[in-house]
Amino acid sequence: MEPEWEFPVRRRDTFVNIPSRRSARVAGAVAIIAAGACVAPASGAAQEAATVDSLRREVASLRAQVDSLMQVVARLQADRPDVAAAVPGDELDAIRAAAEAAAAETEPAADTTEQAPARFVGRQRSQQELNPELTVTGDVFAFADLDGPDGGNFVPREVEISLQSSLDPFSLAKVFVGIHQPGGELLPFEHEAHAEPAAEEEEGHGAEVELEEGYVQWSGVGAGLNLTLGRFRQSFGTLNRWHPHALPGQAYPLPYTAFFGEEGLAQTGARVHWLAPWSGLGTWELWTEVTASESEALYGETRKPAVLARINGFWDLSRSTYFELGLSGITGPDMAGEDNWATRVGGADFTLSWRPPERSRYREATLRGGVVVGDVAAEATDPGTAWGGFLIGDYRLGRRWVFGGRWEYTENPLEPTESAWLVAPTLTWWQSEWVRLRGELDYLDRPDGVQKLLLLQATFAMGPHRHETY
Repeated sequence: MEPEWEFPVRRRDTFVNIPSRRSARVAGAVAIIAAGACVAPASGAAQEAATVDSLRREVASLRAQVDSLMQVVARLQADRPDVAAAVPGDELDAIRAAAEAAAAETEPAADTTEQAPARFVGRQRSQQELNPELTVTGDVFAFADLDGPDGGNFVPREVEISLQSSLDPFSLAKVFVGIHQPGGELLPFEHEAHAEPAAEEEEGHGAEVELEEGYVQWSGVGAGLNLTLGRFRQSFGTLNRWHPHALPGQAYPLPYTAFFGEEGLAQTGARVHWLAPWSGLGTWELWTEVTASESEALYGETRKPAVLARINGFWDLSRSTYFELGLSGITGPDMAGEDNWATRVGGADFTLSWRPPERSRYREATLRGGVVVGDVAAEATDPGTAWGGFLIGDYRLGRRWVFGGRWEYTENPLEPTESAWLVAPTLTWWQSEWVRLRGELDYLDRPDGVQKLLLLQATFAMGPHRHETY
């Protein structure tokens, strides 16, 4: 009869004595291996003693593991007759089957009722996120009047402060405040609406602060509609929406200056923009704007409603060329406020742009043009129809250099028999996206004589929105 040995085995923090007959056979085999190792040649008595001690520790560890496994097998054979019947004579297969059964028992059952604890996510905005994005843009002139030795100066023409912020997922707000200093203007005619800045300069008045734009815009109202409320630059042509520091020249085209004033057309009211879902016919946009008649060059001192409409289309002619065509019209009261719709101005404009994708940073050409025609009723009288046109071209010579030129012509809306024209070559160097230097020679022929200006314009932007061109 084989002797029964008892070995204390620690399992789950509890000592149990496990009787095992098979462990005797395993221990005997291990002992034989250990004895063979002990009689092997050794280099010295110390090394042999260390080897024997190591083998003893290994034997003790193996013995403990075997006894623990045999305890699991015995328990499973008692609780699971199917395991014992599946492998009646092979101890190794029995151990494997026991291990698989034990693993199956310890796997947690899927609990469809218990849910993971919910993670709290705060929707509040930090103080920094509540602050609007701030941009400061500077536009500085150094000019010389070539017809007058004393007619030159350095003028900080404009410092513009821009505040922009997304109010919520549905709306955003923009505010542009400009600090203007007169000097170096290109005025085609010296009628009252256009002569005011020159008079201020002669009287020595300093810079003036003006709210250029301030509006809130709701995007994604539905059906491709956007809604804007506040004071904004109106959508007459493409260039009227641009701020002066972003223009391809130092000023707006002469027809815009003659009809709308030196600062272009900006009024307070509501604007609805619609991106038309017309597929296969290009990309189309439509604007409708109802504003107060605040433009003194166009409406005088009246504040009755004015209405503007514009339609604009885009076409991709190739992978590097696109064409844009727009039609605009605005109507409002005469300068005396007697006829609500006596003033009517219409216009057409186009843009042809070539920009090869593989060399877009080094080669680019853009040609812009437009025509403006209309009747500006002064004191309930119609002086007649005046018109004007312009062509503006730019060609990128390299990554930083851009050569351009402007040709502009206009008649006087208040006296159509008067006319003025301008030729102005330009050379622009982009130091970076935020710093631009431009040299420009302006030759302006107007009714009271010729004005020739040699101009150096430095434009810089501090903040995320540099020279915005919409």
